[in-house]
Amino acid sequence: MKIRTLGEGLQVSAMGYGAMGLSEFYGEAKDAESLDVLKTVIDTGVNLIDTADVYGRGHNERLVGHFLATLDSAQREQIKIATKCGIDRPADAAYERTINNHPDYIRRCCHESLQRLGVERIDLYYLHRVNPDFSIEESMSCLSDLVKEGKIAHVGLCEVSAVTLAKAHAVHPVSALQTEYSLWTRDIEQDILPTATKLGIGIVPYSPLGRGFLTGKYLSNSDFTDGDFRKNNPRFSDENLRFNAQILNELQPLADKYQCTLGQLALAWLLAQYEHIVPIPGTKSSRYARENAGAVEVALSHQDLLLLNGLKDRVEIKGERYTLEGMKGVNA
Repeated sequence: MKIRTLGEGLQVSAMGYGAMGLSEFYGEAKDAESLDVLKTVIDTGVNLIDTADVYGRGHNERLVGHFLATLDSAQREQIKIATKCGIDRPADAAYERTINNHPDYIRRCCHESLQRLGVERIDLYYLHRVNPDFSIEESMSCLSDLVKEGKIAHVGLCEVSAVTLAKAHAVHPVSALQTEYSLWTRDIEQDILPTATKLGIGIVPYSPLGRGFLTGKYLSNSDFTDGDFRKNNPRFSDENLRFNAQILNELQPLADKYQCTLGQLALAWLLAQYEHIVPIPGTKSSRYARENAGAVEVALSHQDLLLLNGLKDRVEIKGERYTLEGMKGVNA
């Protein structure tokens, strides 16, 4: 596994792992199987595991914490844990959420995450979403204090605008910006990616495989169970899926050329966009965990990168990437 550096010297594997699906949003997951997947993930050399307090309302952090407890000291020292706070959800199963960036809330969430993970310090702590009506400077000051206190090592932000990113970075260095970025979601290229590049901030793309779409596995809304949030995601309606499938037709010849999967091609393209970019694909399958890690070995030619870069001008993607509720705090 190759190593990359995010901002502020944070060194991690070139491919990370997003653990969210081991708790909710992508249908049923079983803890025993999830622990096997996490074992496969680190066996491939991936050492960045991404979670959040909101995933399964604490379940995901407890699961990752349980996994960490099974490792010997040498293995544990290699693993970097990223988690997040800032999205407050009700105790029931509702999808409704509020964005809370108050320092008291951040401190409480950090303390609870440390307990669930069973660690003394969080390697990378993100503000999960930003409330535009609250001072980002005040939130960053709190996160900076947590760094000084040794509770967290690096500060990250998720889904913020270029303006907010620059304001936050002026208060305390931002090591990583986590945001949705893939061949079918390229919003950040206009302002956010150039700002991160200028400031030396790492980019951690979530959903780098388009929530599985870019693997070519999902061409019908009926492929998703009722427990899968893609069932009601605008971009995954049957009408939009049929239209969006044209991007797969463009990708398949290149996947054949490089003798890789569609997913590996999509991840290899991302890795080539910025030297400080580390995608975090998620999966509930050990097979796909190994496949995703293998994408670091796919080296695309300059000509083929230009071809893929130009996809956004040739292929329009239909459908919002979240419902209205899910868009709360995105690019604030």
